[in-house]
Amino acid sequence: MARLPLIVGFGGINAAGRSSFHHGYRRMIFDALDAAKSASTLQSLSALMRLPAEQTMSAERKRFILDHTLIRRIENDWFDPERAPLNRRIPIEASDKPVSLVTKARNLPPILPPNWTVTDLDGRNVRVDISGDTEFLLPDTEAMSVQAAGQLPTGFDPAALYQSRNHPRGLQLSVFAASDALGSMGIDWQTVCSRVAPDQISCYAGNALGQCDENGNGGMLGARYRGRRVTSKQLPFGLLEMPADFVNAYVLGNIGNTGGNAGACATFLYSLRQGLDDISAGRARVVVIGSSEAPILPDVIEGFAAMGALAQDKDLLALDADKGLTQPDWRRAARPFSTNCGFTIAEGAQYIVLMDDELALELGATVYGAVTDVFINADGHKKSISGPGAGNYLTVAKSCALVRTLLGEESLRQRSFIQAHGTSTPQNRISESHIFNEVAKLFGIQQWPVAAIKAFIGHTLGPASGDQLAATLGVWNGGLIPGIKTIDHIANDVHCSNLSISSEHTEVGVEGIDSAILNAKGFGGNNASAPIFAPHIALKMLTKRHGEKAMRAWRERNEQVREQAAQYDAVASSGDLKSIYKFDHNVLGGGDLDLSKHAIAVPGFGQPVDLDFDTPFRDWI
Repeated sequence: MARLPLIVGFGGINAAGRSSFHHGYRRMIFDALDAAKSASTLQSLSALMRLPAEQTMSAERKRFILDHTLIRRIENDWFDPERAPLNRRIPIEASDKPVSLVTKARNLPPILPPNWTVTDLDGRNVRVDISGDTEFLLPDTEAMSVQAAGQLPTGFDPAALYQSRNHPRGLQLSVFAASDALGSMGIDWQTVCSRVAPDQISCYAGNALGQCDENGNGGMLGARYRGRRVTSKQLPFGLLEMPADFVNAYVLGNIGNTGGNAGACATFLYSLRQGLDDISAGRARVVVIGSSEAPILPDVIEGFAAMGALAQDKDLLALDADKGLTQPDWRRAARPFSTNCGFTIAEGAQYIVLMDDELALELGATVYGAVTDVFINADGHKKSISGPGAGNYLTVAKSCALVRTLLGEESLRQRSFIQAHGTSTPQNRISESHIFNEVAKLFGIQQWPVAAIKAFIGHTLGPASGDQLAATLGVWNGGLIPGIKTIDHIANDVHCSNLSISSEHTEVGVEGIDSAILNAKGFGGNNASAPIFAPHIALKMLTKRHGEKAMRAWRERNEQVREQAAQYDAVASSGDLKSIYKFDHNVLGGGDLDLSKHAIAVPGFGQPVDLDFDTPFRDWI
């Protein structure tokens, strides 16, 4: 019998703040919050930003918090976008006299260029005479053409939450996000392990670019050109699957299924499909899924800008030419489905915990939602690797068809919405809106609500659909679909006869939406869409399968789970925030295992690995 994958924990971080307990979602709809939720959101952000405690939050503190979250100009404590470092090539043409310089003998290269003449001066210093044409690389700085980004809240430092040991920032974010997701469960991880076999846990996580900063691929690839040495950690730290490897080794202690998926901007959904397939097929009972990305680096920004993909400052100014601005409106850099000029790069990490329905009921886990499938289709033959194609029509249509099959026509038409990829590029606004509009017509949807949260937080690349998922879970808690607050009109080339694209938040109620479709259009034709089902729908499915008696018992167990989760949130929001990091903790070797030909017992897990498993190919022999 199929098992239903349930979302029982979620956590992470992006420019809106901490994802667990809907704090990041509430920052997006902050203007619509009541006083209590506003205060809670500000307190959570204040703790993240490591601001000094205040008995009563001042107006200045509130303004600072709001100004230093969401998309904004890249801040100087990260790197100065007006003085981004580079090496400038200076060619020198030959003249009658050689170019001379004095340096220490130890600075000379092992193999001297043929046009160098070296004269010893005092045993330590030498004079170098360079004849003929030559060139130098000199350190310099320049202003970046792109100066907006979806930075994490100012002051948040994932490295300070554990012994980060020169880890790349993306891996630091993974450790934090996975820890936050586990804390949100309200169930101790060891309790989970005590109920399952070690091979019944999966972890799938990766990123789109790898770790590109100095402690990862960026440092390795640039070391020789900057006169530095490559370290022993830069290459392994830079690998795409390291977010899963780190979480397995230092957070979960997982020895079950694992993998690092890469699908450009659809990476999170690729991992999600692998995880839910494990649960549906019975290969795993618990799955941790995530992605992280830390791409706010001069070299990465320059790469995307060279493609014409990012919103450059001059183009932002041109969008607002009628307003007489002297500097770009960086806050409104991302304008999905409006007149726009490119996407806004962002950093972040998102992780979720899935459980099968039986284990979730047994443990009293809180049910945040359910996911039954992820649809992935490539684009077929393409004119350009970056251009849109046919695949996303299939993924969105199949998602709608699944919702129709499970919940009926009326639910799809009246109680669903879509989380657009919504990158804020001119190409995306045309192609994605056409997909949505045509599919809406196909299924008889008249005014399909469209959310595009990159308007608030920018594009985190690999974790982008994790951001969508966290915001969707927030809708089922807060009852509002976030409006696209950075736009004041819809572009005239957007297809929207059957869509509802609004700059205002849409009130739907906490049970007014039955399903949401997360959509990702990844570079290279990596299209993925996932229908996510609301908690009230998931509970209805559980009641039908397990009966009211089992649900009453689950509700009783869930009370304690919710209390423990609330305690975690209170501690995290007070500023006492720590990442789980278990280095050199309960390291297992072959001698620690209890081996037999029928089962393998592993310390720390409640059930052994069963070696008497069946196979559908038994009858083939």
